[in-house]
Amino acid sequence: MTSLLEGTDRLVTRGTDIGARIDGLDDATRAARGRLDDELVDAAQQVVDLTAGRLRLSARHTVVAIAGATGSGKSSTFNALTGLELSAVGVRRPTTSWATACVWGRDGADELLEWLGIPPRHQTTRDSMLDSGRRGAEAELDGVVLLDLPDHDSTEVSHHLEVDRLIGLADVMVWVLDPQKYADAAIHERYLAPSAVQQDVMLVVLNHIDTVPEERRQSMLDDIRRLLDADGLDRVPVLAVSARNGTGVPELRAEIAARAAQKQSTRARLDADVRGAAERMSSASGDGQTRVVEPARVAALDAALAEAAGVPTVVDAVEASLRIRGNRATGWPIIGWLSGIKTDPVKRLGLDLGDEGERLSGRTRTSVPEATGVQRERVDAEVRALADDVSTGLGQPWVEAVRRASVSRLDELGDRLDGALAATDLGAARLPVWCTLVRVLQWLLLLAAVAGLGWTGALAGLGRLGDDSLQVAGAPIPVVLLVGGIVLGLVLGLVARVLVGRMARARAAVADERLRHGVDEVAHELVIEPVETELVAYTTVRNGLARALA
Repeated sequence: MTSLLEGTDRLVTRGTDIGARIDGLDDATRAARGRLDDELVDAAQQVVDLTAGRLRLSARHTVVAIAGATGSGKSSTFNALTGLELSAVGVRRPTTSWATACVWGRDGADELLEWLGIPPRHQTTRDSMLDSGRRGAEAELDGVVLLDLPDHDSTEVSHHLEVDRLIGLADVMVWVLDPQKYADAAIHERYLAPSAVQQDVMLVVLNHIDTVPEERRQSMLDDIRRLLDADGLDRVPVLAVSARNGTGVPELRAEIAARAAQKQSTRARLDADVRGAAERMSSASGDGQTRVVEPARVAALDAALAEAAGVPTVVDAVEASLRIRGNRATGWPIIGWLSGIKTDPVKRLGLDLGDEGERLSGRTRTSVPEATGVQRERVDAEVRALADDVSTGLGQPWVEAVRRASVSRLDELGDRLDGALAATDLGAARLPVWCTLVRVLQWLLLLAAVAGLGWTGALAGLGRLGDDSLQVAGAPIPVVLLVGGIVLGLVLGLVARVLVGRMARARAAVADERLRHGVDEVAHELVIEPVETELVAYTTVRNGLARALA
């Protein structure tokens, strides 16, 4: 995202890494989308948007929101702090679902008030020209934007929505309690306890203290302290106030003024919001170390896929094809003619010799036998084992995400493996050059034998087979040609058969390596890469949350 601090008054972030925290939460939120619960991610993204938005606004002002139940004296407290009758008290309050704002120090506050969603008709500037006579007395609250929120227990749904919205935007929260209802579960369970991470920007005020007998006041304050501690709010101050007669109001003003003067409330609230969202995401995501896909696990998956794809069948066919064609080329030609009736195993599998004899180009599908049920079950088991192995120690959402990713493209597996087999150069299209040389030599020997046979027959017919002039080493030359051609051809064929066997095994090994490489590429694209994408996303979330919680 663009720099979150662009255009921001640096007083907000001076001496802090709040910008880096927001960026970390933003990275985690983006990576968690579609993996963690949508409501949780949406809430975290809202925190990112709100905190980034607040940083771009005035750092001079501190937004202080006063909230409470009906009859708690919230509006009376607001009026006592402002010194003006800005909020109507009781059931005749005219603002309905809108909050009322009083601003000390208008300069730079307009954009902030617009961001808060406070209409101009509900805004008052405390240091305006109409109140210039009291400007000095109000200087201590300079930079404060005081909000009087609707009653949180109102029967109007719009009131609830407005309270919840502004609670998420305020820099400081002042909760006003009534002596009769300070233990009401509605405010403790819905608002106070869930805000424990933000307690450093909270104040609790017990109003109407004048209606409580003096001997009971301390015990009541102690009881409130006990309830707040139970809510996890052990650092939240509790002030006793009577908005009606002014008791405790100066102390409350001083507390608000001190927080505004320190200019720390905004940063503390943003820190608290980011931390709270990050902790909730971390709880759901888990903090286990990211695991990697082990080579041994990939090898096991490749082996299962290779078997299911029929790689052993194709490799055997390549070896058999090379043996047949090599023996046919290098063997005794007459025997080669007889072996020509055998079907080439490679062609039988639908893997035809490629263009110019360089590749085996496949058809739309090969005729390699489909995977058996046992083979498919082995593939499924290896995929599950891989997913379980890399997701060990991760939060349940990530375990499910990794499992989904591992099988997300398995329906493509059959066609892709078949295509990998058909497109692989198996090295079986051409025989070695020496096979051609042996073939020429075999034909020469055959011609010698045929010539010797014809010559022997002719001499025998003329009665000259024993002529001394046609003898070599005591044997007739025609007979030597006949027998030598046949014997040498057969011996050469036997030697060539051994060499063809070695060549076929070597070529089959190369074909096996190439086929398994193709299977490995398919496995990485359809299984490994989707799983690793989830692991990268988990790492991004984990690192982002670590920065947000630093």
